[in-house]
Amino acid sequence: MSGRKDVIREKVWKKLIRVAKPDSRFHWNFAEFIPDFEGSDKCAKSVREMEVYKNSRILFITPDNCLQKLREYAILDNKVFIMPTYGIKRGFLLLSRDLVPVGKEDFASTLDGADIFGKPVTLRDIVEMGRVDLLVTGASVVNLQGIRYGKGHGYFDLEWAMLREIGVVDDETPIIAVVHDCQVIEEPIDASPYDTIVDYIVTPSKVIRVKRIAPKPKGIDWSKIPPDFLEEIPPIKELKMLKGSPTRFELPHGTP
Repeated sequence: MSGRKDVIREKVWKKLIRVAKPDSRFHWNFAEFIPDFEGSDKCAKSVREMEVYKNSRILFITPDNCLQKLREYAILDNKVFIMPTYGIKRGFLLLSRDLVPVGKEDFASTLDGADIFGKPVTLRDIVEMGRVDLLVTGASVVNLQGIRYGKGHGYFDLEWAMLREIGVVDDETPIIAVVHDCQVIEEPIDASPYDTIVDYIVTPSKVIRVKRIAPKPKGIDWSKIPPDFLEEIPPIKELKMLKGSPTRFELPHGTP
């Protein structure tokens, strides 16, 4: 992590602790998780009312604590969504109305519940599903240009890059960052070529449409992937094998 990114995160985290909810495993260690916060239910309702959500069929929603209510809504609204496991260590899970019994939507939206009701999916499975219409993520910090900093591990940037590599997202695929108002900063911040820029920022008080100033990452920069990721993160290993396969990896015919 760059020193400047660390300074910006620490500055925001000091404000965030006043409104954040602790995690049962990581307590207040914001370097290990994206917390829930006061007003996150308002954010979920705002996202639910957005046209990009209403028009979506397949979503990608990160396992961040602040998105639990939105994951519940997605099940209730008959959406299909992909959720990474923590640290992508067990790949991705698929959740949908068909997989979650009526009355269990709240529990299924938690990480433990997703493990019980979710269906593990590979990158090849995701390709067969078709294009991802919308991505929703939490963040540590986001500025008004849509530049987003996570915890510092780069998981969301890696998830986006994998989806881009297999062709289920592109530069026009919308990304929403759900954060507390104190996590939105006005100052310019540095963005590397692999930082994923968001299109919308949703806070408890407002929805901001970002005017993007840079394209989204085109895929994975393999030179930036630590060697241990190939063993620790199954989708990275799968993608590496698929990229080396003589069989072309394409979306099914007729996929929008």
